[in-house]
Amino acid sequence: MTLSDWITQMLQQSLQPTRLDVIDESEQHRGHGGFREGVQTHIRIHIVSDAFTGKSRLQRHRLVNETLAGAFDRGLHALAIDAKGPGE
Repeated sequence: MTLSDWITQMLQQSLQPTRLDVIDESEQHRGHGGFREGVQTHIRIHIVSDAFTGKSRLQRHRLVNETLAGAFDRGLHALAIDAKGPGE
């Protein structure tokens, strides 16, 4: 299972999003810190979930980061998060 597949599975189970895009941007960081050949090191997430309704941006990011805590042990170097509630 790739890291992006694992991230998708974890977010779907935990936050039950109505929209989820997990984008591997690792190649865009070739030659930069944290890049490793053949490893998904840089991931961008666009997620919409009822779990974010009424929460601040910081609270939303904390929810995602708590859900994906194990991703950094799996080789993740950088995570960009765009988290919104429905209708935002």
